[in-house]
Amino acid sequence: MKTDVLSPGKKAQRTAKWARTMTKWLISFNRQSGARWNLVDFGGTTKSESRGIVDLLAVRKNHRTDMPGLKRGDILQMVLIQTKGGSAPRPTLDDIARLKKVAKHHRAMAIVLAEWSKGQHLELYKLKKNEWVSVRPVEVFG
Repeated sequence: MKTDVLSPGKKAQRTAKWARTMTKWLISFNRQSGARWNLVDFGGTTKSESRGIVDLLAVRKNHRTDMPGLKRGDILQMVLIQTKGGSAPRPTLDDIARLKKVAKHHRAMAIVLAEWSKGQHLELYKLKKNEWVSVRPVEVFG
């Protein structure tokens, strides 16, 4: 009798992949109006996690405002997303500092943590100062 028992590492990879998949679905499903968010997944060559602090990047064109020398749609809005699946620990204070540096460098409008566990709803948290605050998808991606 063969059992389909995954090693802890393979199980963690599968859970991380599902966390990214569920995050992408939630963002595209909850779009109410405006430009569509394009999602960039920074998965590695084996579709596992790659190096770096950012797992997903949500990008869309801002069609609402003009700026001197620019036209509507020239400005991009970006949200940095880190995903956690299963029992993966939340980002440490060092991780938060890295996320903030990356967000500042790229002028991201928000940093989001997406947590998913099998059989549970995906939860989104927005970084405010050094605290993760629960948000609805439309509050960030509406």
